[in-house]
Amino acid sequence: MAEPLDVDRLLADPATRIIVCCGAGGVGKTTTAAALGVRAAEVHGRRTVVLTIDPARRLAQSMGLSELDNTPRQVKGIDGENGGELHAMMLDMKRTFDEVVQQHTTPQRAAEIFANPFYQAMSSTFSGTQEYMAMEKLGQLRATDEWDLIVVDTPPSRSALDFLDAPARLSRFLDGRMLRLLLAPARSGKSMFSLVTASFGLFSRAVQKILGAQLLTDLSGFVAALDSMFGGFRQRADETYRILQDPQTAFLLVAAPEKDAVREAAYFAERLVAERMPLAGVVLNRMHKSEISGLSAERSEAAAAATDQQMTADALRVHAALMRQIEREASVAATFTDAFPGVPAASIAAQPADVHDVDGLRTIGTLLVS
Repeated sequence: MAEPLDVDRLLADPATRIIVCCGAGGVGKTTTAAALGVRAAEVHGRRTVVLTIDPARRLAQSMGLSELDNTPRQVKGIDGENGGELHAMMLDMKRTFDEVVQQHTTPQRAAEIFANPFYQAMSSTFSGTQEYMAMEKLGQLRATDEWDLIVVDTPPSRSALDFLDAPARLSRFLDGRMLRLLLAPARSGKSMFSLVTASFGLFSRAVQKILGAQLLTDLSGFVAALDSMFGGFRQRADETYRILQDPQTAFLLVAAPEKDAVREAAYFAERLVAERMPLAGVVLNRMHKSEISGLSAERSEAAAAATDQQMTADALRVHAALMRQIEREASVAATFTDAFPGVPAASIAAQPADVHDVDGLRTIGTLLVS
């Protein structure tokens, strides 16, 4: 059986600078991340920022903010008697990409990049850009040394592993054969088509026919403009990856008591161990409980069958159904805790309604440490 996860100890430890909440979509990562931020600020007096990559804006609503953007906004209504503050922000993928370009090239080159149609498409919709820019933003926040604690709500991807794979995927893109082909004429200063046509003949004409001359021109211009920045992209991605492996970072897996969610959490745990990343624990969210757990489903059903009181019988049957649900959820959760007995675990009781304000986040934080 897994040992209890001491959430307060984790939040209070000044050596913990980053907490990454990860898991399958729809398991409560955003709410958990926000609740951790509230408790870190109020109970432990830490200057905390919560970074969400979830575009559903649940974080803004629960914190009483009209909106979130790429700049941290202070959350009002936080008890700051211990000196703590809470700020929140939501990743703006394109704006973060724009900031990276502006920081690492000249104004003239930045203007060329921003005007390029391929860049406009890539910075907004290209697969993997969101995850990579989340890594960029995390690196930026950590580099300022302004925050005692950064809590990251990872992207609502089909696989949460996309967040970890972003640096490697970027490196494969930068080192790809086609990209090197496009970079060669850009670096030489010659026309892409003059070089490609001379070297590849029929191949170049076939590519031009399939993709279109304008697209190839836009792509070539984009690659030429970004050429000087590629090394910086890779270097920063590697640096952020090392930060994630550092003991200052703590990964918290969030899972609901459902087979798919627990299976995803187990897969993620295996990956974190393989990548030598610090797995602090698992949070089992929306677990049902009963105040009269000593009354089993079997005894409750037997009592319902024996009584002549309809209301009593109905209540006993409702209790029996709840106890069976609790048993199913415990069995599903055990598939993780039995497989990873060394990973500390905490649970959050299922709530009667969605969390929609700071008080609700406080409640979740209290449940995490109870």
